Amino acid sequence: MTSQPQQSAAASSHATSNIFVIGGTGAQGIPIVSALVADKKYAVRVLSRDSTSPRAKALFELGNVSFLEGSFADEAILREGLRSCDGAFVNIDGFNTGEKAEIFWAIRSYEIAVEEGIKFFVYGNLDYVLKKSGYDSRFRTGHYDGKGRIGEWILFQNQVNRDRMGAAVFTSGPYIEMVISPGTPMTPTVEDGVVTWRVPLGEGAVPHVALEDCGYYVRWLFDHPERANGMDLEVAIEHVTYANLAAAFEKVTGHPAQYIDTNLDTYWRKGPLSRRADVPAGYNADPNDKSTMSVRDNFTGFWNVWKHGIVERDYAFLDEIYPNRIKTAEQWFRREDQLGRELGKGSLWERVQPENWRPDSPILKGTVDRRQGKL
Repeated sequence: MTSQPQQSAAASSHATSNIFVIGGTGAQGIPIVSALVADKKYAVRVLSRDSTSPRAKALFELGNVSFLEGSFADEAILREGLRSCDGAFVNIDGFNTGEKAEIFWAIRSYEIAVEEGIKFFVYGNLDYVLKKSGYDSRFRTGHYDGKGRIGEWILFQNQVNRDRMGAAVFTSGPYIEMVISPGTPMTPTVEDGVVTWRVPLGEGAVPHVALEDCGYYVRWLFDHPERANGMDLEVAIEHVTYANLAAAFEKVTGHPAQYIDTNLDTYWRKGPLSRRADVPAGYNADPNDKSTMSVRDNFTGFWNVWKHGIVERDYAFLDEIYPNRIKTAEQWFRREDQLGRELGKGSLWERVQPENWRPDSPILKGTVDRRQGKL
């Protein structure tokens, strides 16, 4: 559920104008940067290992966007970026770092932000699913828990620091864009002309997030620091069952689609992540470190979380702060089908055909980087 904090009398001093962004060229970062600079209220400085990449160039063309080249795993770089701004949005890629390194660098990002005078700090978070499950290791998901522990830690620090540096946590979830993209845990297949999702979900549901809406929500947090200070804003479109997902795809495209519940053994033998099941989930993590989770272990927990309904959302609150948010999978499919046609990518039906996948088809940064990005 979305937690709403008590307001602070000093919170109005947390208005920001220049925002340092870690994770700006990622799937979530692109719409967030776009929303922040849409009306030029904010200028954004994006940390990037490569400011000449296609994603970085596209952000630069928005205007009011500059770049700092380097890595978040470098205190000197963090200080330079944070010192040049008065706000920060930090979303560290746990699939790059691995769980342990993400925890360390997220903590240091917050601590250095306080030291360097940031006024408002927003942390890109995921649900602490291990805790939400009652510490049942069937649900342990490293890339979620690594973020979720820090989200709670930041809100705890904020109890003391809230008048010096306001902070909010932005908790998202699996992007609905992943259901039509290569290189994700739910990449579909096309079987005898039927778009097919074979995933171990049972009758569970995934609280999918629309990337377009992420931009609005994070902009809202920076626009309303007096209300957002101390908030954990947990977002989603809806809890999507995959039977409904397939029905919505079929209704929008006019082409057949199906969901086939799959046991974990079959998923790991034949599913979209099967080829890298036993490599580290975080590709820069040490495979010899016994704390490092494999892709198999990480995403087994991930699917168990959705199958057993561990995560909740307060949709009434989301309706309040964003009445025009995307509210159903069908609505998202319709928007995406139209947008894809306008951008020359083709219809949804055409875009899920494997032979039509293009270099820009993957939504996840790790897939674009071929899991080889530097730490």
